[in-house]
Amino acid sequence: MWCASNGWPVHPLATGRKTPAANCPACREHVHAPQACPCTAEGKWCHGFHAATTESSRVRAWWGQDAPLGVGVSCGPAKLVVLDVDAHSAEVPNRDRLLPGIAIPQAVNLAGLASGFDTLALLAAYRGQPDPSQDEQTLRVRTPSGGLHIWYQIPPSGIRYRSSTGSSPKVALAWQVDVRSTGGYIVAPATKTQAGTYLPVGAARQPAPLPAWLASELERTGHVVNDSPVRPAAPTPRRAVPTDGTAAHRLLDPLLAEVQDCAAVPQGASFTEKLNRAAYTAGGLVAGGYFTQSQARELLTAAAETARPHQIHRSVSVINSALSAGQSRPLHLKGRP
Repeated sequence: MWCASNGWPVHPLATGRKTPAANCPACREHVHAPQACPCTAEGKWCHGFHAATTESSRVRAWWGQDAPLGVGVSCGPAKLVVLDVDAHSAEVPNRDRLLPGIAIPQAVNLAGLASGFDTLALLAAYRGQPDPSQDEQTLRVRTPSGGLHIWYQIPPSGIRYRSSTGSSPKVALAWQVDVRSTGGYIVAPATKTQAGTYLPVGAARQPAPLPAWLASELERTGHVVNDSPVRPAAPTPRRAVPTDGTAAHRLLDPLLAEVQDCAAVPQGASFTEKLNRAAYTAGGLVAGGYFTQSQARELLTAAAETARPHQIHRSVSVINSALSAGQSRPLHLKGRP
């Protein structure tokens, strides 16, 4: 009821677990879209966070039963972004995978880096900002596995953020740092599982507004969701990309074309992600001897300027970081002239 009173839609979690309570038999046997399921209107909790609600009568009915169900919060409708910092025992990936889009020079000593706490602190240090895991102004919840949930409220600007996992090769904020927002849920504080209880840390019991620098990082890493992209009436012509038909150009040109095609979609085109991928590939080609660094930067800057002429300074920052990261992984193509 406390979560619901905060405007956070809630749904039951299976007793002693952090996963949603089981669907009804009909929903288990027949695959269908949650949005088209009649169970929600009938007051059932099928389909996890899709059934989440703030209605007090339904909340009392669900948690008034004998089974000690846990509590999940649907982050998207609650206008929440929760950083789920993991401390799992796992092999640390190459440094170019720790902070997507940010090149970590070899001179930076990463000895001792072992978890999401380290990568989140490293990201904050790169941006000259305080470590969110130490943010005493917002709700933080310690997980039974030793991780941490850092809750933030999205400002009422209409911006939505997608959920992601820290191990994703496509959209990720940092290694072992998951993002819970649209399309995801988070375990509510005080929920008990077989592994332990989710316990609040410090005195804060409400999410603070999402810091501006973290909002910028979420945008940079492709987390912004655009519901209705606006397309211009006439397509924006691509700028001609010089090519000589070599294997290197055959690899890079389609990636540059994807960047330029973002000109047709002012928002929600994953522009930063596409530019980052093209620049990282170009860096590998530079290291492999196919382009000079100035040639690669010229191609990338031209493509970015075609798609986003109003943010070229930010694009150059993405290009520089990804180009540098890509050069640590040289590409050697078959059939090189």
